[in-house]
Amino acid sequence: MSALAAADVGQLLQLVPVQRAGIALLVAAVGLPVIGVVIVGLDIMPVRFAMMHVALLGIAVGLLTGLDPMLCALVACALAGAGVAPLARTPDGLSGAMGLLMSLAIAAALLVLAVSGVNAAGAFSLLWGSILSVGTADLWLLVALAVVVPALFWWRRRDIALLLYDRELALSSGVRVDRLTLVLLVLVAVSVAGAIKLTGALLVDALTLLPALAARRLGRSLLSITAWAVGIGVAVNLTGFLVALRFDWPPGPVLTAGVVVLAVHLVPERRISSWRAPASASLPSSH
Repeated sequence: MSALAAADVGQLLQLVPVQRAGIALLVAAVGLPVIGVVIVGLDIMPVRFAMMHVALLGIAVGLLTGLDPMLCALVACALAGAGVAPLARTPDGLSGAMGLLMSLAIAAALLVLAVSGVNAAGAFSLLWGSILSVGTADLWLLVALAVVVPALFWWRRRDIALLLYDRELALSSGVRVDRLTLVLLVLVAVSVAGAIKLTGALLVDALTLLPALAARRLGRSLLSITAWAVGIGVAVNLTGFLVALRFDWPPGPVLTAGVVVLAVHLVPERRISSWRAPASASLPSSH
């Protein structure tokens, strides 16, 4: 980077919205990749799309009632995450529950928009996100997630590892599976909703799933995978943010995270066939 380019980036970093955006990405890199590990472990990849539709429903309700649309989206996602937890016991598991939630949420959102006469374009535009529009409330939410998610993961690491490995094994080992699943799903839903403001609904994976996918190729246990995910998240978020500022590109962390995942997948597979197996094998020592 030339001296002139460095000066340009330095000037941009003096702007309060840019500073807030950088802090938000750094804080998000602590909590959201851990959520990605949970999403992969529970095999609920459709959760991103389901929560996008639930967030749209919350935004529509907010525009109709005059309340803060993003706050309504956050509350709607939290309630939806709690609502689908009992469906984890069904034969289709959480993946089937997410499909049902997605269909119901988008249908309800379109109904609210049609009946109320709310501008649909305005509702959808809030889902695209704008990192420079991150406010103080958004930042505090990310800070809370950065504290609560890793703390819960460390405190209940044995139970979480059992749950991610096998639900029935967790039940037989005395884990309160229903309550733990409820807490994890609420955290996943709130985290996805919180990340929408940073990258938009369609690019939430860059902050959650992509670091987790790269980390599971590098870690040997659930705890090491989680540490790798956070480390990768911090690296790609900050690098991508600075690159985006320097070249005036779209959200840099998205491209950076994608490149890292592709690069990591060039690393030869370890002898262990599943990342869950070593996690469960190390359970007694991690209690």
